Amino acid sequence: MLSCKHDGMVVKRMGRIIQRISTGIAGLDEVLEGGLIPQRAYLLRGAPGTGKTLIGLHFLMAGARRESCLFIALDEPEYKVRQDAASIGLDMRRVHFLDLSPSSEFFAQVQSYDLFAPSEVERAPVTQMLVERVRELKPKRVFVDSMTHFRYFAPNEFEYRKQVLSFLRFLTEQGATVLFTSEGGTVAPDDDLQSLSDGVIHLEMDGDHRRVRVSKMRGTSFRAGVHALRIDGRGVYVYPQILPEPGRFTAVHEQIPSGIHELDEMLWGGVKRGTIVLITGASGVGKTTLGMQFMKEAATRGERSVVYTFEEEVPMILSRCASVGIPAASMIEQGTLSLVKVEPLQYSAVEFAYMVREEVEKRGARIVMIDSVAGYRLSLHGEDLVGQLHALCKWLQSHGVVTLLINETHAVSGPLLVSEVGLSYLADTVLFLRYAEKYTARAAVLARVIGVLKKRMSDFDHTLREFRITSEGIQIGQPIPNLRNIVADTPVWEEEA
Repeated sequence: MLSCKHDGMVVKRMGRIIQRISTGIAGLDEVLEGGLIPQRAYLLRGAPGTGKTLIGLHFLMAGARRESCLFIALDEPEYKVRQDAASIGLDMRRVHFLDLSPSSEFFAQVQSYDLFAPSEVERAPVTQMLVERVRELKPKRVFVDSMTHFRYFAPNEFEYRKQVLSFLRFLTEQGATVLFTSEGGTVAPDDDLQSLSDGVIHLEMDGDHRRVRVSKMRGTSFRAGVHALRIDGRGVYVYPQILPEPGRFTAVHEQIPSGIHELDEMLWGGVKRGTIVLITGASGVGKTTLGMQFMKEAATRGERSVVYTFEEEVPMILSRCASVGIPAASMIEQGTLSLVKVEPLQYSAVEFAYMVREEVEKRGARIVMIDSVAGYRLSLHGEDLVGQLHALCKWLQSHGVVTLLINETHAVSGPLLVSEVGLSYLADTVLFLRYAEKYTARAAVLARVIGVLKKRMSDFDHTLREFRITSEGIQIGQPIPNLRNIVADTPVWEEEA
């Protein structure tokens, strides 16, 4: 649907071809479905420190090599802007500046106006400099930082609105695409600027986490929702929120076996391609090891899998896998497995979802395991767990990926609890692991049992079996005939004499 053309994109929509130009930030272009429409004016609004100026720098740099670009500075002086740009590796030598920021001489001279209002005295020379500079350079991209200062050049709101509208029209009629900033807020509301602009991009910040969203875009659609934004020493990055793509993946009846005969027997062949599998149980019962078994079998088919671990360190997982006969280290060397340690407090849920998306689209992962749901929850920062996980899992499902969700229940014993956060509806298959009190003639021991609670699209074995983890791998026994309290309480298993 999208194809590159010069510095922007060409989008074909309903038979119409819409030319786009890049913002200089790939993720933001994706949110805008290709970029900005040329010769229009867009508002970039947000509180101080949200990244407005840096986005403007990326916007100018995206076209500086091929066309004239102009930075109109009404806030910070030119030398400071160039220093900030250099700190993230942006070479602004090709970008023209019109520095209208107040100088130190203004304070030293203590200018006052007795007969005329300051706005009437200062507006004329500023307007003249703007007109002359724009007509001289004929810029294709203009960044104005910030439009809030224009408010002080107008005697009232009516004049301010008329002045801004005529200024934006002048720039676009000269062939420029304009990006201008505003801080907004109760002191200087910018509702008028939002109505005058062709598009509105909001920048928000909550603690250390930044977000971007689009509320308006004339002449085109955009990706709704809240998207992640990150600023580091290399610049600005936007991570679009991924959304399910219904109808993209046509369900197939291919079975993905586990490689354990008894487990595949319980699942009537294995799990289906493109389904969501919830593996649930108490701490230490073997959930992660069971998930790794599916990946071990996938490696024999040459398929790539990825594990996102929010809790355990990668060396610990590798050591544990080696002790139970799962060659995770060699799978990594062969390129069929990737183990990724995720620090949940460093990533938002949207950033993590984008990380998963790249693993699927660029590296071809066919099985994704999230270990665990509790660790993933830490990355949400108060957001809706079920909603975010639903969007990610359904996106993976639409791409034919098997998703393994590792869910830990708090209680070691007691009634059967699939999930404490309401995830069972999302799963196509539910495997549960439980501890059971096993009484033999010689001793009482704590055993593990496994069962299938749910499987869409086919039936399954409804019995419970013993689940053992040995140095040779996972071993699953035959159905247990004399197991009591399976659902209501802690299972009790009495062996026959």
